[in-house]
Amino acid sequence: MKLSTLFSERFSLSFEVFPPKTDTAFESVKTATEEIAKLRPSFMSVTYGAGGGTSKYTLEIAKNIKEQYNVPTLAHLTCVSSTKETVRHKIMQMKDAGIENVMALRGDLTPELMESDRSTWDYTHAIDLIRDIKESGADFCIGGACYPEVHPESTNQKEDIKHLKEKVDAGCSFLTTQMFFDNNLLYNFLYKIREAGITVPIIAGIMPITNANQVERAVKLSGSFMPQRFKSLVDRFGSSPEAMKQAGIAYATDQIIDLFANGVTNVHVYSMNKPDVAEKIQSNLSDILCL
Repeated sequence: MKLSTLFSERFSLSFEVFPPKTDTAFESVKTATEEIAKLRPSFMSVTYGAGGGTSKYTLEIAKNIKEQYNVPTLAHLTCVSSTKETVRHKIMQMKDAGIENVMALRGDLTPELMESDRSTWDYTHAIDLIRDIKESGADFCIGGACYPEVHPESTNQKEDIKHLKEKVDAGCSFLTTQMFFDNNLLYNFLYKIREAGITVPIIAGIMPITNANQVERAVKLSGSFMPQRFKSLVDRFGSSPEAMKQAGIAYATDQIIDLFANGVTNVHVYSMNKPDVAEKIQSNLSDILCL
């Protein structure tokens, strides 16, 4: 099922999972993704390698979720430092596996890539990948990423939105946001991109922070603004794992309820392969999701 058919006036709640970093971790990760699939979310996305690790299980996990649990899947594909030949091969693998939805991303720049000669790369931006997917002949529903708090490499938000519009014009059917912890940032961003003529569905990406150590990593990865309300939560409950987990789930749930109440109908939860966190958030929203 193409995700473009899911986005409507009804609320959708979906989850992201990631493949294992090592071969020995495959079975435990596969089990975790299956437990999340049993929750019957609107769809599940599978990232292209965990924290820069192996990506060879992305397709296997996505295919398993789709075939065994009949949950629509979105397979990530990154292009940074890849050759066009490698990307064409990955596209054909996805097509042959029956995958219908692809999240087209440049991918993170490692320190080594930051120092390399980018003029030798086949791909420098996600838009290059989007264009190649469209030209491949594979009939995918293509998603892209967007940044309510501005892409870290953009000079300003105006420039960032200009490039975002180019990605949509190149073939993106929807956009998923990076994590954010202040909904007002998203509302302001949505106003600006609609003004710029970007009309595709926007999926709000929510990260439940269930342990204090995640805070530093979240800021490092996305540069997310942490509102005082959230900082106070971490300061008060961060030293107690169970209390922090409960508070983090409550904060994420509150964010989602506010988004739904203010017209954002599609929310994607970065579950970190934690079935219990995914289940609790979904349970907290059970009656709302039925509307």
